[in-house]
Amino acid sequence: MNFGVTEKKQQQLEERMGKLALREADLEEKFIRSSGPGGQKVNKTATCVYLKHRPSGLEVKMGKERSQGLNRYYARKRLCELLEEQTLGDQSPAALETEKIRKQKQRRKRRSKNKQECKGEKGVSAYEK
Repeated sequence: MNFGVTEKKQQQLEERMGKLALREADLEEKFIRSSGPGGQKVNKTATCVYLKHRPSGLEVKMGKERSQGLNRYYARKRLCELLEEQTLGDQSPAALETEKIRKQKQRRKRRSKNKQECKGEKGVSAYEK
């Protein structure tokens, strides 16, 4: 199966699908017309991909790109993400990435607050003199 992506990306997707026991035979795939940017191209051709994983009942509709092949790739990738969230919960890669970003924001907020407090103290002592 060729999605119009590099061999490395395609291989990574196949490995990820293998780990999740996501088989092509379990997928129901339909092609529908997209909407949004792309002009006449998306209005004339069925580039949007609808995927349904029969065993879990998860559905994905992807019309991100103008190319049907790329949309097929992105739809499978998103389906893998949803399955990981469903099976792994807090330990899924997406949840771990969200937690990492949340911690980074907290750290930046704390540092910013400390800087403001330090500047405030210096300003007060200068006026007192």
